[in-house]
Amino acid sequence: MNDHDGVIAKGREWRGARLALATVISTWGSAPRPRGSHMIVHEDGRFEGSISGGCVETDVLQRAMEVIAGRPAHLERYGVADGDAWAVGLPCGGEISVLIQPVSAMGFAGELFDSIATATASGRAVTLSTYLDTGRTIEGLQPDAFHNRYDPPRRLLIIGAVQIAQSLAPLASAIGVTPVVIDPRGRFLTSERFPGVELDDRWPDEAVAARRPGESTAVVTLSHDIKIDDPALDAALRASTGYIAALGSRKSHAARHQRLAALGWGPDDLARIDGPAGLDIGAIGAAEIALSIAAGMIAGFNARRLGPSL
Repeated sequence: MNDHDGVIAKGREWRGARLALATVISTWGSAPRPRGSHMIVHEDGRFEGSISGGCVETDVLQRAMEVIAGRPAHLERYGVADGDAWAVGLPCGGEISVLIQPVSAMGFAGELFDSIATATASGRAVTLSTYLDTGRTIEGLQPDAFHNRYDPPRRLLIIGAVQIAQSLAPLASAIGVTPVVIDPRGRFLTSERFPGVELDDRWPDEAVAARRPGESTAVVTLSHDIKIDDPALDAALRASTGYIAALGSRKSHAARHQRLAALGWGPDDLARIDGPAGLDIGAIGAAEIALSIAAGMIAGFNARRLGPSL
């Protein structure tokens, strides 16, 4: 689940009530939550989401209730707390600027929550623009406005139902990435080995292509069988896949490059493949290798999101 998902779901669920939305507009230093983070507040005091990990939420809740009562949209800035233990601030040493806007009255109404949910469910990203002086929010990339991008839910297509995959699938789920294990070998691909995980027994090129991997999808090959891994990589390269990785040594990865080059892929294409897969943490054993791959995947996803959007 993306950070935005719970807030968008509550915005739709609470339709008809008076609501306020708090959004991190800018950050400086060691800010605890990234730019674009949301917290939505119901008129009865319930809320969903976070804009500081708990540091200033109490004050933001109070400001949100003021907005619900009629105060116009406005910006609040929170910096380092002073010596007073009761001061509102960020003990991490960062600063954040937060826009607090009424949902229904200023344009961020229920139909925008619906637009976000519909787009992301179909695998598309959507960008909203908010004018900070009025709090009015509209769909699309508009000039002189704050832009917030909402990406589809993250997915991980794991190629090869091997031991590492048994550790990687639940780890992916724990960090909000939905795993799918793909392997045409029935003896490997069983619900007993992968409880609660979606399984796909098609050949990897067919399975990957059918799922249309975009920027929020990762494809990681683990089988060590070139008849399984190479077609999956070929299919992943044909799409705008957000992260592609292949398990194996540097020697085997060089050989993999040669095989894929023979299929017509150039150096820039092959550079998209993280190989050997994952971050170099000196991993030993299936669980640690899975952790390194998960870390590499998140690094790859987040690197693509750097820029004016989230």
